[in-house]
Order: sequence, then C-alpha cells, then structure tokens
Amino acid sequence: MLLKLNQLIVPAGHQLLIKNISWSGYKNILAELGENRTSRISYSRGILEIMAPLPEHEVAKVIIGDFVKALLEELDIEFWSLGSTTFDQEKMDAGVEPDDCFYIQNEAAVRGKDRIDLTIDPPPDLAIEIDITSRTRFNNYEVLGVPELWRWNGTRLEINVLINGKYVASTSSIFPNLPIAQVIPEYLMRSKTEGRNAAMRAFRVWVREQI
Repeated sequence: MLLKLNQLIVPAGHQLLIKNISWSGYKNILAELGENRTSRISYSRGILEIMAPLPEHEVAKVIIGDFVKALLEELDIEFWSLGSTTFDQEKMDAGVEPDDCFYIQNEAAVRGKDRIDLTIDPPPDLAIEIDITSRTRFNNYEVLGVPELWRWNGTRLEINVLINGKYVASTSSIFPNLPIAQVIPEYLMRSKTEGRNAAMRAFRVWVREQI
C-alpha cells in the first residue's frame, strides 16, 4: 500500500525529513498538501522538511513581523509583506517558506504582483525564521539570494547578512543605525507581560525617539 503525505501526522513542534525527493516530487508534494495547511515546507537538494509549529512559534512570528512593519511605517519606507509565501527556483534546486518576509529595497519591483517568479523577480529583502523547535538551515536562503535573514530562538535575535553568497552574523543592513537585535527581544518580552498593544505603542515611541 502506498502511503500518501496527507496521511502523515507531524505533531506540533516536530519536523519530518524525507530524502531523495526530486524537484518534480517536491512540487507535487506542495500541490498535494495544499495552501491551507498548518505545516511549513523547506526543500534543498533532494531533502524535504515538513515542520509543524508550536503556538509559541506563531506568536513570536506575528509580533516580530508587527515590529518590522512598525519600524518601516515610522521610517516612512514602503514595503510589501508576503508572510509565509513559498519561494523556490528549479535551477537552484531549493525552496523555502519563511515565517515572515518583506520586500523593502525591492518593493517597487513586486508591488501589486499576485505571483512571485524568482526567475524574473528578486527574492525578498528580509526573511524571518522562528527557530524555537528547529534551527533554520542557511543553504536554502543563500542559494535563493535573500539579502538578510533574522532568526529568533526564543531568547535571542540573530541577524545574518548575505556577503559573497554566505551569511555573516552582523547588524541589520536594512536598519543600520538601530540596535535591532537588542531592542526587538526587549519589546517582545514586554508584550508577554504588558500586552501586545502596550508593547507596540512603546516600541513606536522608541522608534520615533531614534529618528
């Protein structure tokens, strides 16, 4: 009997790795699982990863994304937020679904588009990954050429900038004059005690003081 992917159960907070998957197999799996699934998919050079996030993962994803939007709004920088859109390219043999992502420097290039095609469109300028239950692999994002990748492990925000095709831990190139790695964790923690709205208001006040 052939076991189909939609028969598999991946418990929240766990991941499933499947090897020797072809590019066409990866695309078929994406189609089989559909767009309304709760799991996230990553693919690189024949290795497919299916991850089921925890509630803690989803809360951090949303709030960090909200902080980025607040930053961009207060700085009056146009952006396009694409959430967990699937980004892949056959010639690079890689595909990934970030927890959140933003077009910022390249916002005008994708403004209003309903579909992103990495053969003609640039990758997102910023991707965010919540690494509470598993650690994000760099290679997918490196081969797709995403300029900046943030990883949150529950206590620390790690900022990586793509330099000569490899990620280097650094300060943000998008927000070069702001101590993002120190401040966002502080306000994320405040949201857990003071409430999301109170923390967001305080964060916006802090941003305005910086500019």
